[in-house]
Amino acid sequence: MTTLSTDLLDLLRSDVVAWNARRDQLPDAPDLHGLDLSGADLAGANLTGANMEGTDLSGADLTFAELGGANLNGANLSGAVAADADFSKAYLTNAKLNGAVLTLSFLTSTYLAHANLTGADLSGAYMTGAHLEDADLTGARLTGAYLAHADLTGARLGTADVSGADLTDVTMPDGAVRA
Repeated sequence: MTTLSTDLLDLLRSDVVAWNARRDQLPDAPDLHGLDLSGADLAGANLTGANMEGTDLSGADLTFAELGGANLNGANLSGAVAADADFSKAYLTNAKLNGAVLTLSFLTSTYLAHANLTGADLSGAYMTGAHLEDADLTGARLTGAYLAHADLTGARLGTADVSGADLTDVTMPDGAVRA
């Protein structure tokens, strides 16, 4: 992990295009754990593989951001807008995503165990093989989401809207596999 200098952190917060150019030159994924990036405009940012454990991204704009393989365990993404973002194979265990907009985002094989997704909009999200064990999806919107092979064991769906969602071979909250 590459610990960021103040200059690089300022660049991330102010100029995502320049950040992405510099990011490609870093020897390792950036270490952003525990930082306050609440409300930041990170649309299109390349944060692939970054350590963002415990980072505050509440209200941030992560539209089209690349977060594949990133460690976001315990991160706060409440109210964040991450439409079309790529979280494939990212770790979001115990993350707060309540009220987040994740429409058409890529959450393939993403770890979301114990995550708070209450009221989140996951419409059309690609969640094939996602790990949602014990996640709280109460009131979440999953219309048209692709959840094939996802694991929802122990998840709370409450008033979640799963109309039109692909639930092929999903392990439901009670442990039963839906064919």
